[in-house]
Amino acid sequence: MTATRLFHNPRCSKSRGALELLRERGIEPEIVTYLEMPPSAFQLRELLGQLGIAARDLLRTGEDEYAALNLADPTLSEDVLIEAMVAHPRLIERPIFVHDGRAVIGRPPERVLELLD
Repeated sequence: MTATRLFHNPRCSKSRGALELLRERGIEPEIVTYLEMPPSAFQLRELLGQLGIAARDLLRTGEDEYAALNLADPTLSEDVLIEAMVAHPRLIERPIFVHDGRAVIGRPPERVLELLD
């Protein structure tokens, strides 16, 4: 994976805000419009490792797919949750900023700056 990238949804104000903060600091990340080109299961596992979180922590629980797929079920495995995000990328929390092998969820957007120190 590229050293600096932003998993971005241009319709999301938090995602736009994170990109603006990065650009203000002269950083032009590779933009990954993940709704158009969803990450693979392998890429999601890599992201989860960089984030240091479990798949459940990357899920957007307010999306219709979350309820429709019964993803609140605590017995679901990491693999099942990852496959759900691959099939339904709207379930992936955003934005995700990756820089030099580390990643952070940009909520609030200022969190992306933590990786620039």
